[in-house]
Amino acid sequence: MSIDLAGRVLRSRTVAALASPHGIDRYLKQINPMWAAHEVRARIVSVEREVAVAGHPTVATVTLQPTSTWAGHRAGQHVSVGVEVDGTRRTTRVFSISSPDSHPGDRFTLTIRANPEAGERSVSTFLTERARPGQLVHLSQAEGDFVLPDRMPEHVLLLSGGSGITPVMAMLRSLQRRTHRGRITFLHFAQSPEHTIFGAELAEVARSGHGIDVHVLHPRQGDPYLSPAFLERLVPGYRDVPAWACGPASLIEAARAAYDGSDALRVEYFKPPRVSGTAGGSLTFTRSGVTVPNTGAPVLEQAEAAGLTPEYGCRMGICFSCTARKSDGVTRNILSGETSSLPDDDIRICVSAPDGDCAIDL
Repeated sequence: MSIDLAGRVLRSRTVAALASPHGIDRYLKQINPMWAAHEVRARIVSVEREVAVAGHPTVATVTLQPTSTWAGHRAGQHVSVGVEVDGTRRTTRVFSISSPDSHPGDRFTLTIRANPEAGERSVSTFLTERARPGQLVHLSQAEGDFVLPDRMPEHVLLLSGGSGITPVMAMLRSLQRRTHRGRITFLHFAQSPEHTIFGAELAEVARSGHGIDVHVLHPRQGDPYLSPAFLERLVPGYRDVPAWACGPASLIEAARAAYDGSDALRVEYFKPPRVSGTAGGSLTFTRSGVTVPNTGAPVLEQAEAAGLTPEYGCRMGICFSCTARKSDGVTRNILSGETSSLPDDDIRICVSAPDGDCAIDL
């Protein structure tokens, strides 16, 4: 029986009925963890340190071999990764993929910065410092529309800061694999040479990459990321050059200001901007029966401060893991500035901040 035919059989209604109520994947996993009909899992192949500076979070690249149910990805997309740490319930976080476009079942990589503030059991800390080859993780399919077009323009600008380099590095690698014949300007901001993720690879690209201009900058504390004058010197006529930018809020806001509303710029926040709602009034978590003074911070942060433990994934408004029902009041999306005033509206609590009195079903 061919692999395709076997997959169709395992995903059939007949097999689903026979495996009810648990589903066929539960039985396949007991035979071989890498067999699956619907779920996506992956085995860790390797964990390689990218940045290891004393006193700073570790950055590592994790290579994953997914099950055949992995549909592949486009450079720039992200994936939800679920792990069970020390026997606790599965925790899921979202990470950008750092490898070039993949096909179904292909290996791919995640380049992750540990988050020590989240504790030793955080997904990022586990994957960068404790994970070992052979261990299994759970995956979603790749998601996100921060991707390159099928028909590439002659000249593109890839712009990143800190860990935001991950998706744009995937784009650069994909363009190299495609043997893109146009021009690529790659601009990255890092704290120092020692903190530069993919520093050695970027240096090699700068030496040998045909048509690729690499600029890695290390601004001093308080220096602006970039200005229209700087971009104009680097890329004359930059507002007409399609650009993809990923990084902290300060970088994205500077890029947006420099492009002045041009639709040539596409962005993805590595961290959401610190925009708040309107403090004052009360925030009520109706299911828990808890009411707290509204500080104007995102709902997720206020819920955690109140001792609640709502589900969440990326904390950046990407994965929709934290969606909850707002039964009353107004919330402001801290990414777009848009407000939600309708009752019984589903919001992403990690990027929604209350304006005054508000009630959330948590």
